[in-house]
Amino acid sequence: MSKKIISIVIIVTFLVSGVAFGDAVAGEEVVSLGQDLTEAQKTEMKNYFGVTEDVRIIEVTNEEERKYFGEHIDLKIIGTRALSSVYVQKLEEGEGIEVESNNITWVTDDMYENALVTVGVKDAKVRVNSPMKVTGTAALTGIIKAFEDMSGEDISETAKEVASEELAKTSELGKEIGKEEATNLINEIKIYIINNNITNINEIKEVVEDKSKELNINLTQDQIDEISKLMKNIAGLDLNLDEIKTQLKGLGDRINKIIDENPEAQSFFAKILNAIKDFFNSLFN
Repeated sequence: MSKKIISIVIIVTFLVSGVAFGDAVAGEEVVSLGQDLTEAQKTEMKNYFGVTEDVRIIEVTNEEERKYFGEHIDLKIIGTRALSSVYVQKLEEGEGIEVESNNITWVTDDMYENALVTVGVKDAKVRVNSPMKVTGTAALTGIIKAFEDMSGEDISETAKEVASEELAKTSELGKEIGKEEATNLINEIKIYIINNNITNINEIKEVVEDKSKELNINLTQDQIDEISKLMKNIAGLDLNLDEIKTQLKGLGDRINKIIDENPEAQSFFAKILNAIKDFFNSLFN
């Protein structure tokens, strides 16, 4: 009996653990500026974000952009200068992620939010801006660096790379089928993969094909292969569907709808919770 109880304690500990930013305090602010902004442009960005002179400032370089996005998109899109800048404020636990951008042409607010959930960022108000219209690739790196600065903890390189890949592939797909359609498709596949704990690449490809048909989106074989590769990488991050619903407020109803349409497939999280409930029922019945 004691071994069973110990096992349950270990499981519960595993469930409540996750990416934590223990040193980040609600209300804390960090601004990340593109390194290639002029001094006047940096002042313009700080004024836009409405921060005081004592706010913590960090910088993002073009080299950092290329490190995470260079493998996934044409370097012409990244460019040679880091210009997009971000304001990040830590929110209270459970408030979720909210993103608002200005002068960003290549990335939508929803794309930023989805990538941030993938990388493990939680409960944050994010504002993205640039003095002129830019793609916005420096901003994702800036948000991640801001959260690392707040917490004093490093986000895994794997998570950063997968989040960058997700942002890049969603944006690239958006050029072909529309940004909103691309975001919806990636979300539907991502939710289904996580909820059903699917890790096999062939099964993932089947999901990609099925979901694209459901949404009346025609994909080429290359697009199917690229999305499947992305989802294989996302599946390896052990993301928590309940956490995603908490962080992406607008996705809650959609996630529930997708799960309700597939009642036979429980998430890994739900299965463990049911196992815990059954165990305690066996103790007291």
